[in-house]
Amino acid sequence: MASGRQRLPSTTALQVLLAVAERGSTSAAAESTSLSQSAVSKQLLALENLIGSPAFVRTPRGMIPTEVGSIYIEHARTVLKAMEDAALRVARLKPGPRVLRLQVLPIFGDRWLLPRFAQFAEKHPDIEVQFTTFVSPTQSEVPDGIFHFLAEPRQEKNLHYLFGHEVLLVSAPSYWEKNGMPETIADLARGEMLEHPQTPLHWRYFVESNGAAELEVRHITRFGYYTMVIRAALAGQGMALVPRGLMLEELAAGKLVNPRGLGYRSSYGYWFATPHEVKPNSSMEAFRTWLMAQAEEMRD
Repeated sequence: MASGRQRLPSTTALQVLLAVAERGSTSAAAESTSLSQSAVSKQLLALENLIGSPAFVRTPRGMIPTEVGSIYIEHARTVLKAMEDAALRVARLKPGPRVLRLQVLPIFGDRWLLPRFAQFAEKHPDIEVQFTTFVSPTQSEVPDGIFHFLAEPRQEKNLHYLFGHEVLLVSAPSYWEKNGMPETIADLARGEMLEHPQTPLHWRYFVESNGAAELEVRHITRFGYYTMVIRAALAGQGMALVPRGLMLEELAAGKLVNPRGLGYRSSYGYWFATPHEVKPNSSMEAFRTWLMAQAEEMRD
């Protein structure tokens, strides 16, 4: 019988596992891990062979974790988090500008922060930035900065609003061509709504904000990850409520259409915080200045 040590997957395989779980496909995971789609598929297959069971169920709507996969996903987060903590602690022993570790929400990092980050890296090549997407109960190192998605918070000096209050109802042109452009909110109720249960961007908030609280939509499809909601909308599978700042390029290119400006103003938004226990430093000040300038350029 093989020992537990012999059955340990590589860190690359665990990173692939989490990327596929968060983004719902090997092609999307390839983008976030800087691997080819073929390499991602091979890593995932090797992991599944190692654990002796499929980690995902392949469906037309994306790759859904199996019970076995969910167990490995949970523990992969803890393992990779511990390695990130170790790397950060070692990096902070080095002389020179302080390393910044930022805790980033996957959807925010994927669709807003990382596409812009090259500008900061080019302007500040001497500042090393490390990204993490989750917090482990065993975390030993406090991040230097944390991105949140939350309702209007209490007044705190270290919490800065970025964007997110402006939420639009969107789908691909093919969806509107099939179902017709709506004249009223009631027209939308005959359609398909796409939602993520843990994200407060739902049909009921939309209709309540537009004075039609009793109106129910014909059908709702729910996804485990918000990235999958947006991908399904881009594929024309239904309507989604999305903060405008997460889809600027798709709106400009016509890949997503917001009929009649329908949407609502949400109390939720994306915020950036620096923990009280982390001492201010020049590297963080440079990052925060750049970040707020980026947000100001596309503010609601």
